[in-house]
Amino acid sequence: MNDTYELHISGLTRNLKKVRVADDLVIASFVMLGDTELIERTAEDLYRKLPDGIDYLVCPEAKGIPLTHAIARRLGINYVIVRKSVKGYMENPVIEKVQSITTREPQIIVLDGLDAQKLENKRVCIVDDVVSTGGSLKALESLLSHVNCTVVTKVAVLLEEGGYESKDLVYLARLPVFKE
Repeated sequence: MNDTYELHISGLTRNLKKVRVADDLVIASFVMLGDTELIERTAEDLYRKLPDGIDYLVCPEAKGIPLTHAIARRLGINYVIVRKSVKGYMENPVIEKVQSITTREPQIIVLDGLDAQKLENKRVCIVDDVVSTGGSLKALESLLSHVNCTVVTKVAVLLEEGGYESKDLVYLARLPVFKE
């Protein structure tokens, strides 16, 4: 088996390391953090696909944060980060359970109550780097259902093949998974 997968996206080429996440499943590990050129190019391409009228972007921590920031800057709006744990500074946090294929144990996602107030009566876009099974997206949508806001679109740089199969996700490319 080749140890890398060559990804072509937004006019760039990246060699992604293949990583085993289960006994019979290998993924191409896509990590945008620190790759300024990739973040800027994919942010521009996703920005061009967004509908009008978005008030806020919402992003799970942590790998999609720079992408979300770059898109928000282009839109001239702010964004909210959904955290993976309750922080001491949070007031009235909104909590949802989530299971991801890239983490072994169930997790929680947390929206600070102050951020929930910012999203009230707003039109929001969920931003992520990679969507696999869609579990994280569904958990974010469930979390946001407890807040009086409307999710108008969901965007990601990559959609892993064989997982999330909804037409409501805007993405730039498909990423293969490798079954063994």
